[in-house]
Amino acid sequence: MNAELRAVLEFSLVTISSVFFIVDPFGTIPAFLVMTEMDSPAKRARMARQASWTCFLVLTAFAAMGSLIFKAFDITLPAFKIAGGLLLAIVAFDMLQARRSETQESPEERAAGREKEEVGISPIGIPMLAGPGAISAVMVLMGQSRVWWQAIPVFSAIAITSLASYYILAGANRVRGLLGEIGIRVMTRLMGLVLVAIAVQFVLNGLADVGVVPKH
Repeated sequence: MNAELRAVLEFSLVTISSVFFIVDPFGTIPAFLVMTEMDSPAKRARMARQASWTCFLVLTAFAAMGSLIFKAFDITLPAFKIAGGLLLAIVAFDMLQARRSETQESPEERAAGREKEEVGISPIGIPMLAGPGAISAVMVLMGQSRVWWQAIPVFSAIAITSLASYYILAGANRVRGLLGEIGIRVMTRLMGLVLVAIAVQFVLNGLADVGVVPKH
């Protein structure tokens, strides 16, 4: 395997892992079922479709406009890598305890969602799926893209994650029945463990960019 192909595969693996794990559609299942418990299967599927489209559009927009946002607020990429890594770490530590971070959803948002008729766009789509952590992750991944092809894995990861979120939420009852509460908790903890490592790497990359630690 040549070096260029290896670089493509490594970057693609990190990208899809980062985006899917931080969006964490499996962790959204309990809240989604509570908010849609009185809805018909057809409406629940529609809410899942709205949520996945919202996730796709929000993350795609921030990934595409990340560089403009950096320039508008005079934010350097190393600073955003460090900040994004710290934010991912906060989410990941909560995932290690098998719970959703309040950066993804707060108790107030969950309570408000139970009262709403339409929950697909908000709060399921944003911030439960496309929350601050996911937005930060796609912006950092796009920002550190050195060549044109590195943008393809980022947008592909967003599309794959959004599509997977639709199928997971649309079949939330089946997924919960298959995995069980314990299975979902175990999966959340495993994803949190990987996400901690990705968060640390983001921070190290940012520190390396400013010369605090040596590049490797």
